[in-house]
Amino acid sequence: MSSVVTPVITASLRPDLFPEVGLRSLSRKALVIALSVFVIAGAAFRVTGLAGEGLSEDELNKLNAVSDYRAHGLTSANAEHPLLMKAALTVSVIAAEKWNGTSLVSRHPEMNIPIEASLRLPGAILGALAGVLIFLVGSELFGSEVGLIAAALWAFDPLTISFNRIAKEDTFLVFFFLLANLFWLRSQRVAESQPQRRPDPFYWAAAASFGAMLASKYLPQMLVISVAYYYMFQAIPPTRWRLGKKNFLKFFAVMGIAFLICNPTILLPDTWRTMANFAAYKMIGHDSYEFIGHLYPHRMGDWLKGEPWYFYLLLFGVKLPIVTLAGCLIGLILLFRRATGDGRYFVLFWFFVWALVFTFTGGKFTRYATSLMPAIVISAALGFQFVGRKLGELAGRVKEVRFARMYVQHGFVSVIIVAIVWVTVRAAPHFRLYTNAIGGGQNHAGSLFPQDEFYDAYMQAVMKEVATRAQSGAHVASEIPTLADYYARRAGRSDLLCVELSDPAELSKLSPGDFVIDARGRTYFSNQAMLSHLRQTSGPAFTIPVGALTAADVYILDQRSLTALRGY
Repeated sequence: MSSVVTPVITASLRPDLFPEVGLRSLSRKALVIALSVFVIAGAAFRVTGLAGEGLSEDELNKLNAVSDYRAHGLTSANAEHPLLMKAALTVSVIAAEKWNGTSLVSRHPEMNIPIEASLRLPGAILGALAGVLIFLVGSELFGSEVGLIAAALWAFDPLTISFNRIAKEDTFLVFFFLLANLFWLRSQRVAESQPQRRPDPFYWAAAASFGAMLASKYLPQMLVISVAYYYMFQAIPPTRWRLGKKNFLKFFAVMGIAFLICNPTILLPDTWRTMANFAAYKMIGHDSYEFIGHLYPHRMGDWLKGEPWYFYLLLFGVKLPIVTLAGCLIGLILLFRRATGDGRYFVLFWFFVWALVFTFTGGKFTRYATSLMPAIVISAALGFQFVGRKLGELAGRVKEVRFARMYVQHGFVSVIIVAIVWVTVRAAPHFRLYTNAIGGGQNHAGSLFPQDEFYDAYMQAVMKEVATRAQSGAHVASEIPTLADYYARRAGRSDLLCVELSDPAELSKLSPGDFVIDARGRTYFSNQAMLSHLRQTSGPAFTIPVGALTAADVYILDQRSLTALRGY
């Protein structure tokens, strides 16, 4: 199973902690098979049951942008976000419609691809394929064994899967960030260890990938990680990895060209107006975010007055499988040991820059953690690699079992991966609701980050039930009226008037027989008092669950509940 391969060198020094890393590894055939299994299994977790949950408000905005592109060509729809992901969604939606119109689907309706699935499919596929890039980047930094373990952790981690199963930009950002840094780190290895080769092609490939990254999500701070890593080596005289000023200018020119190719709507004046309105908080629909049962201001500029600085620490602490969390903590300690090699600086910069960008801003969403998950799984893989080797060394000291050293090491890692797969299987299909024992398990699921954990998954079922009960022209009040209206129309009830609960003008129009949707995670400063009053004086007509948890209470107003709603 072993074969000699080229040593992995990321700079002038290679890892001393694992002197065999990169020298002896799995055979190429076994490596390809293992990686393929991880990618295929990871894809299965990501694509199975994609339409099992209704669209969120954010995802509906993407679908509306797709519809606008199809009707009018490239426009400034949803222009606060770049085009690349929405272009992929457009292709996916059109392809699904073509597929659904085939004779095969007409004979087998169960093969129909719902709009929810077609909208989420690109992110799910790209999320699964990112496992290959995790392997390659991890191999460049710490060797193929660490890279392979990291790929497995990425494939089966329930938190990562949950982020990849929604139609948001973060998965695309991560994919192209990993691709860019694969070329970036490869250029370093070529410059340092293969002076007969020119690293320039890798520079330009990295630049183009960074351009695609920015065309996926406007987060230029991620570029700081790679640039900081590069400049750290420039003070070392023997370093051959040097672009020079001229090549750096070319680098940013290539990046800019790639960005424009992938995001041509940035040239539209309406795009800049939309982005300016977004930056000025004129497009923020809600005034707060519920976190651990408390409401916090939710604007980026609220800084420490917004969601607490420990938001993401708690997220990782309660949403990662406990074994992954333990491996990551061990890996973080190892990253501060010089023997781990120069590649550790890249991961350390990743943690530092990400924390600097996201920890102190006032507006936080759990999905922003997607861009740190590769660093977490690589660190955890480093920790598992270390512990596995130590166990193997202990076994090697016992004469009777010395031959079993490699079996002990690989067996330990295999048990870890199987344990994580088991956690993920149990978390399916509502991966966002997974909560580990530190967070109280499933008894506390949905109570820590309810808006992101439920993510409006209930609205399709809510409006389907409302459609069967509502009188003609009834009002339906909720905090996501555009989404309620979309699913009302899907249910054949275009007559229903979906209004915003927090709007006093709309509230005054409600009458007995109308509906109020009290959804988990959709409590805000603007509606907290009225909903509290309504809950105390009336009971819901019906509830809608997500998994085993109540996700939304729906009230049919009578005179008493209407008086309670208005008299808060």
